[in-house]
Amino acid sequence: MLLNIFLLVLGFILLVRGADVFVDGSVAIARRWHIPEIIIGLTVVAMGTSAPEAAVSITSAFQGANGVAIGNVFGSNIANIFLVLGLTSIISALSVGRNTTHYEIPFVGFITLLLMWMGWQYGMISHACAALLCLLFVLFLVYLFAVSDGETGDDMPTEKHMSIVKTLLFIVGGIAALVIGSDITVNSAVKIAQTLNVSDRVIGLTIVALGTSLPELVTCIVAALKHQSGIAIGNIVGSNIFNILFVLGIAGLVHTIPFDAAFIADGAIAMLAVVALFAATARTGRLGRVAGILFVAIYFGYICSVIM
Repeated sequence: MLLNIFLLVLGFILLVRGADVFVDGSVAIARRWHIPEIIIGLTVVAMGTSAPEAAVSITSAFQGANGVAIGNVFGSNIANIFLVLGLTSIISALSVGRNTTHYEIPFVGFITLLLMWMGWQYGMISHACAALLCLLFVLFLVYLFAVSDGETGDDMPTEKHMSIVKTLLFIVGGIAALVIGSDITVNSAVKIAQTLNVSDRVIGLTIVALGTSLPELVTCIVAALKHQSGIAIGNIVGSNIFNILFVLGIAGLVHTIPFDAAFIADGAIAMLAVVALFAATARTGRLGRVAGILFVAIYFGYICSVIM
């Protein structure tokens, strides 16, 4: 038990430091090439902080722990919006761009419904379903590049550019620290959960989902404190898209993933999170403290219902 506590602390230290360095490196890229923060958040930051979800879900699919694979994705997406954005907006109100509110957030809702439909219709994520998810991911990347052609990051603060070598070291080192820190944290937490005879589904939806969402949580809080709202929001929206389309897409291509009927209810909560985020930001373009408190309260209520 003492060893697991030590590993948890070590994991958190790696996550905090890794997120700090990773955000700095990502912002440096945006400033050097005049790329909008939201694009960086939706791509580099989102994929980097979703690396633990990808590793866990793909490994789980290979090992036949299907409850962990799908539960991790649904649980992480729920945690990303209700917990991560909730806590972040309590610390600092987040500005949300028009494109994110009217296009990217609804797209998260669409693919969440699509995943639920696949599970309900076929009872699994088949190879064909996985291929469709991967195709949608490619189309999403094409959309991002199209959007980036019409936007610039010229409004970003003009500061001395970080060297390319240092930028790459910050990004690679930050991702490495996030992945290693998350892995250490998740493994120690899962060992504790397994001694209590908790099911794969509950582990995936709670311990593993929360653990693999720690990089998003720390990265968003650091980005918000650095007044980089675009990176914070883009990180979460991009991570949720990445989790469904890429993580389950790749996992489903290598191994068919059975879809437990109980996940329909979890998918509904994930959809509720998307609707809540849209409703909270559509009118004002900001996610404030009141909405953040409500989000966090909903998340803890959901976790209690899953455990009980």
